[in-house]
Amino acid sequence: MLTRQITMNLPDDVAEYIITHENSSVLVTTAVRAQIDHGATTRAMLKAAGFTITDEGCAKWRDKLRPLTAEQIAENASWIAAIRAGHRPADEAPE
Repeated sequence: MLTRQITMNLPDDVAEYIITHENSSVLVTTAVRAQIDHGATTRAMLKAAGFTITDEGCAKWRDKLRPLTAEQIAENASWIAAIRAGHRPADEAPE
């Protein structure tokens, strides 16, 4: 198996968590592979729940459910921060 050393910047809490593990490479590899396999896992769970999953259906919904824009992600983060701080987000719903 090929390995490659990389350097990255991480939030302090994530870095602290990683350095507490004896083998941080395994921890990071497992987390990244779980993210990579997320689609397959979701598909298997939906199939197990009785949904019929097809490539055509996935393509249809992928077209309808586009990834969030940077602006939407920032707005969501702002709402989450307000809720965690005990504040009620603005009454106006996001567009």
